[in-house]
Amino acid sequence: MPKLILGFVGQAGCGKGTAADILREKYKAGYYRFSAILGDLLTRLSLEKTRDNLIKISEMVRQGFGEDVLSYAIQNDSVHAKEDIVVIDGIRRLEDIAALEPLPNFKLVAISVPAELRYERMKGRGEKADETTMTWEKFLENEQRSTEITIPAVMERASVTLSNAGTQEEFLSAVDGMMKHFGF
Repeated sequence: MPKLILGFVGQAGCGKGTAADILREKYKAGYYRFSAILGDLLTRLSLEKTRDNLIKISEMVRQGFGEDVLSYAIQNDSVHAKEDIVVIDGIRRLEDIAALEPLPNFKLVAISVPAELRYERMKGRGEKADETTMTWEKFLENEQRSTEITIPAVMERASVTLSNAGTQEEFLSAVDGMMKHFGF
């Protein structure tokens, strides 16, 4: 079992993936994403990995098998990881941490960024098929979707909150400071 399991929560475009990349490169962390499970299902069904499709498949899986079903899948992956540090990206709902919070080596980490900066970063990264053409109005509409409105409540449960409103160097320093705090 890993010595440290870090679960990242934050609104779309806050830098969860960037933080995970830092930890993977610098600390050799294992990496698991809630959206990877859902993306695998969409691929198998020959459906495009758009934000809309990810939300639909998430809602269907949760309604059919329980709101916490993805939490148990991620928990199983993370406790069997060979790495000493595991990063879980994309926690969005309280049910997502149901199987993780009881683990003694689990730490929930919130990443905060102003909405305008998150919007610009999302357009630039184009991670989802519809991000590069997203308007500000669509971004604000997406903030009210079922996958997004629960994030602030989960962020309140975090033991650490990192700001990613500055430079990449400042964020790297914040991640390093967090790891030092956790004894790495």
